[in-house]
Amino acid sequence: MAKRLLVLGMLLLAAWVLGLGYYTSAMPRVLEDETTQTDAIVVLTGGSERLEVGLDLLERGLARQLFLSGVGGEVTLEDLRETALDVPDHMSERVTLGHAALDTVGNARETADWMAAMGFTSLRLVTAAYHMPRALLELRAAMPEVLIIPHPVFPKTVKQTEWWKWRGTALLMAEEYTKFLVAWLRAKATGLSSMETGQNGS
Repeated sequence: MAKRLLVLGMLLLAAWVLGLGYYTSAMPRVLEDETTQTDAIVVLTGGSERLEVGLDLLERGLARQLFLSGVGGEVTLEDLRETALDVPDHMSERVTLGHAALDTVGNARETADWMAAMGFTSLRLVTAAYHMPRALLELRAAMPEVLIIPHPVFPKTVKQTEWWKWRGTALLMAEEYTKFLVAWLRAKATGLSSMETGQNGS
């Protein structure tokens, strides 16, 4: 029994390592679409450069509104101006702060609620490249009818090329891949449950 468990554990570890390699190779490495206009720009806060990129996209006229999801509960636009983001006065009414989200699942729910309230059907999603696969998975599950255009940010502190040579980046990739797996499994389980509910109710 112990030997079987050991073999199973080794197989699962091997599968995880292979999956990690595929995950990192499939992460966005270039910005594929930087011209398509959408109803909104959505920035998932929590990483460097995201806020600046989101504001720049808004200034360039790529969307009507900018939504910052996951801003701290007490943070105001004035706070951001003092510490992280220089929002011109004439653009203040086009920037909305979301205070409810604590994680990526929360980002998806908060964004879906805001998009529905605004009557928007398309958005440009700004987050780090390593976070983009999981963010897309969660946001598309929360609002499957909305067009989402990924706009990855590439933080200088994250070494996507030969990431395994950099301890900090390697740990980040391993953690993000594991979180992605959990999100993917949860999405699959939710989908199966929905199908079963529909069949039982028919």
